[in-house]
Amino acid sequence: MLIVAIAFVVLMLMGMPVAFAIAISGALFFVQHPELPFTIPIQVTVSQTQNFALLAVPLFILAGNFMNRSGITEKLLELASVLTGRMKGGLAQVSIALSALMGGVSGSAIADAAMQSRMLGDEMVKRGFTRGFAAGVLSFGAVLTPIIPPGIGMIIYGTIGQVSIGRLFAAGFLPAFLLWAALTASVYLTARRRGYQPERQTRPTASEVGGALSAGIWALLFPIFLLLGLRMGVFTPSEIGSFAVVYAVVIGVVIYRKLKSRSFLEAMEGSLADVGSVMFLIALSAIFSYGIVLERIPEVVSGWILGATDNLYGVMVLVALFILAIGFFIDATVLIIMLTPIFLPLVKQLGGDPVHFGIVFIIAATIGNFTPPVGAAMYAVCSILKCPIGEYTRESIPLFVAVGLVTLLLIFMPQVVLFVPNLIFG
Repeated sequence: MLIVAIAFVVLMLMGMPVAFAIAISGALFFVQHPELPFTIPIQVTVSQTQNFALLAVPLFILAGNFMNRSGITEKLLELASVLTGRMKGGLAQVSIALSALMGGVSGSAIADAAMQSRMLGDEMVKRGFTRGFAAGVLSFGAVLTPIIPPGIGMIIYGTIGQVSIGRLFAAGFLPAFLLWAALTASVYLTARRRGYQPERQTRPTASEVGGALSAGIWALLFPIFLLLGLRMGVFTPSEIGSFAVVYAVVIGVVIYRKLKSRSFLEAMEGSLADVGSVMFLIALSAIFSYGIVLERIPEVVSGWILGATDNLYGVMVLVALFILAIGFFIDATVLIIMLTPIFLPLVKQLGGDPVHFGIVFIIAATIGNFTPPVGAAMYAVCSILKCPIGEYTRESIPLFVAVGLVTLLLIFMPQVVLFVPNLIFG
């Protein structure tokens, strides 16, 4: 597998699309083992697409695109402004609040960061924020998105690791709140030092809060309906994706009446591209994963880590640091697909909870989207705001530290992650 790993790194450095880099490097494993039938790569690729649980992925992507074009984003922006507009940092605080509220709508950190940059980026710069600070806030705020249901990373992790997707959905709420609080505090300290003003000077009245909550209630209820449907046994994780699509269409057509024929077609077109890229990546990853399993890589890696420490929390810290380091170069979705079969058995072996590890894993992997040299969300935001990567990196350090400290806290306090799923599912 060493040659396979080297080939993968070389192909990535050459700029080859990730899916093809995975497939080509994975195919080298079969070249090294001529005794294996070369029909296996085709068979495992096709069989990977037949996993019924993965049906939820395209359905939630479609639901997210419908929700984004239903007018719900504007309602949530109004709610975020009412709730946080008076805090020091103004639009920066509004942006982080909007990321938390949008988590149940978009499910994608990259999509959320790009969307908010187009909505708020120029206004933040006009209000005196440096481009680097504005880009950092818009980017790192999106770390909340994948851990609020229905995060796509949770579905992929749960499917590959055979972990309850319902429990993963429930486990994301408290960590998301802690991340929100940490990012809010970081923005507050920076805003106070630089004199960034609040977005509004007066406290919101009860009627303003009530009106904003009423306007955005359908988006806020969305993740709650998902969890209730799973808890009460009304839906399976795959079936609830269908419910999400129907819910999004009804909200867009009947409630807000903004999902017209043109926006409907735009949502379908965008979903086609998103689903194609994600499912293509998942399918081709089976070629790479086959060699990992056959060469017993999980057992080898477990032996190395256990040689350093056999303490569960020590192991999780080492794993999180490894994921964080490799996430500087590899997309979060790829990390979840490739590393779940390696690290999850190790954590289980030491008595760790797969839901607890999954949330830590997803957060650590997602951070790579916001860091050089290949962070997709970082490049999207910097491109929209025309911000140099160096300035972005320098201004983002306090936000990076805030997210890192919360991740460390979650490792050593599993009860924070497991409280809600234990409360709902027992």
